[in-house]
Amino acid sequence: MERQHQLLSKIATNDRHGENSPYFDGWKAYDKNPFHPTDNPDGVIQMGLAENQLSVGSIIDWIEKHPEASICNPEGVHMFKDIANFQDYHGLPEFRQAIAKFMGRVRGGRVTFDPDRIVMGGGATGANELIMFCLADPGDAFLVPSPYYPAYVLFRFYRDLGWRTGVQIVPVDCDSSNNFQITKGALEAAYDKARQDGINVKGLIITNPSNPLGTTLDRETLKSLLSFINEKHIHIVCDEIYAATIFGSENFVSISEVVEEVMDCNRDLIHIVYSLSKDMGLPGFRVGIVYSYNDAVVNCGRKMSSFGLVSSQTQYLLASMLSDEEFVDDFLAGSSKRLKKRHGIFTKGLEQIGISCLESKAGLFVWMNLRHLLKEQTNDGEMELWRVIVNDVKLNVSPGSSFHCVEPGWFRVCFANMDDETLDVALKRIHAFVGEQKERETLPTKTKDMPSKTKCWKKNLRLSFSSRIFEEGIGSPIAMSPHSPLVRART
Repeated sequence: MERQHQLLSKIATNDRHGENSPYFDGWKAYDKNPFHPTDNPDGVIQMGLAENQLSVGSIIDWIEKHPEASICNPEGVHMFKDIANFQDYHGLPEFRQAIAKFMGRVRGGRVTFDPDRIVMGGGATGANELIMFCLADPGDAFLVPSPYYPAYVLFRFYRDLGWRTGVQIVPVDCDSSNNFQITKGALEAAYDKARQDGINVKGLIITNPSNPLGTTLDRETLKSLLSFINEKHIHIVCDEIYAATIFGSENFVSISEVVEEVMDCNRDLIHIVYSLSKDMGLPGFRVGIVYSYNDAVVNCGRKMSSFGLVSSQTQYLLASMLSDEEFVDDFLAGSSKRLKKRHGIFTKGLEQIGISCLESKAGLFVWMNLRHLLKEQTNDGEMELWRVIVNDVKLNVSPGSSFHCVEPGWFRVCFANMDDETLDVALKRIHAFVGEQKERETLPTKTKDMPSKTKCWKKNLRLSFSSRIFEEGIGSPIAMSPHSPLVRART
């Protein structure tokens, strides 16, 4: 094996992709033993994958009503030759126009996007890497407020941003004292420390809405961030791939809106990453978008996009779908309602057993606080609890340390990638597990420290389709969450 490695490149032989990290151990546990309500009711439930499967029925309905939108149907096959031969890395004009209009509608029609600034990438992963190639050289760094998406920098792994580009990440530590909000003071401290260490800081990366917090940045915070990057003359990359997952009462504020209000900002420093993976639940379509206000970045990014284009067949289908304004409006409204309902069911189920989550109004997950269940308030204590949850409770959730959270005991739990019945099973397992923990706390110390011979949460957890213990309501429009391969779209 060592001799084979000598024949390959450093990128081919390093382990910075992150697949061998603890973050993926839960995925591996799920892959080996996936839950199924009848075939494998004691299997692992996948709650570590941020997929939006609650509205796929709406998309299927539209496709069935518009067979002409696919070149593989008799109604659309007359376009097969033209679309199959199209390979311009600018993308189909009608696709770029539809994406630009959709991005505007997602943001409430308060801002418009120029189709000529739409640059394609292979999903948000490809779009993030593309913008890094455009803005930075190997060794350059970007500030990223924590907690942040693991594939940005997973321990020493740099999948999306640095695995191939060589870009570094400088964490900007945020904590629960102010609900993990970004402060200019924390940004200044991280920036100054990086400069003192001889690191060339090229920009700031923010995710709005946040993954893993499910929170959004308000207008004043965004203005403060623009002020900061203008003062330092560094870039800002705003990842807005969860823009349409808002289910709270307040509108989502995009960086694109604030740009229009702040007249003295340097637009050449502002870039947006977007995709349809989360907002429409289409990660397999690999639609990633870079939208930059910098002409040079648009031109360079478009050339680089030839390494990760969206297939012309996908462009053609989506151009038709996203141009249907009635469908888009109904889809966005329906998706928001379903996410709000699902979020409410899950958080109320957790509240019944004393588990709180960070208040959120967006995303496909909650930021769950299990600090009171840690044996010790350390990362080791967090990982010990996480292993119990994955291996014994059979729930794949994501530990906060994998998001570079500075406080042990927080976990990201996804709730939109399964049907209602599976969510019930997950909640029952959590209830039983927490119940046992509380029971053990009342036992004498010697007894408490002994391993439990029988896991009570494994008892009587056969799925009952006639009993809904958390909320009566309409089931999600899809069936079971599909068995997912380890290497997926962005999680």
